[in-house]
Amino acid sequence: MDGSKREDVRIGGHVSVVLKHHQASGELTEGIVERILTNSPSHPHGIKVKLSSGQVGRVKEIHD
Repeated sequence: MDGSKREDVRIGGHVSVVLKHHQASGELTEGIVERILTNSPSHPHGIKVKLSSGQVGRVKEIHD
């Protein structure tokens, strides 16, 4: 799953995100979702989340 739908993103889920300063390179950072920051049901660039590490980024991949 690509992380553009809020319903697919779960707190405690394992995801890969693009951090703000890595948007140009597309470098992914893996982590566990602590908080979902996007309120709308979907976002074309990915749902914004806060990881348990404190980092904030947009979800690009959801891992099972």
